[in-house]
Amino acid sequence: MHLIVDGYNVIRQSPRLQFLDVMDLQAGRDALLELLAHYRRRSHHQITVVFDGWQHGDLKESRDRHQGISIIYSRRGERADEVIKRLLHQERERALVVTSDREIQGCAEQAKAAWINASQFELSHLHDPAGAADPDAEANSTARGTHKKGPARRLSKRLRQRQQRLKKL
Repeated sequence: MHLIVDGYNVIRQSPRLQFLDVMDLQAGRDALLELLAHYRRRSHHQITVVFDGWQHGDLKESRDRHQGISIIYSRRGERADEVIKRLLHQERERALVVTSDREIQGCAEQAKAAWINASQFELSHLHDPAGAADPDAEANSTARGTHKKGPARRLSKRLRQRQQRLKKL
């Protein structure tokens, strides 16, 4: 499987990475790459991260590698979305795209590739091994995700009757 990651989309969907990104753009990218490198060591999937370079990038697309992860910076004037779409059409069924962008999700479905929402992927697969992310942002993100919505679970009628009887003692 080839994991194609919409870099800035994942960073902006994650509270802990977004915190670093606000302070320093490079810190947000580095934190994402470290988390993906840790994930790659566990899963052994081929991973490509695509970052936007359309406003401040080079005149041509640039590529880099970091701990076995391919990094693509789109060229100036080209959005990362276009690079991801191109990769999707090359990889087809082999690809799994990590993005919250509905346009890319639709393109993935057309190419018969799978996709996962960025925040879902971050919560279920990207664990911070060294605790390098901000602990306050981590606490806030887990506190938000653990509360259930809707009515509380109710005991069975038999157990409720039993509890009522025990209260009367």
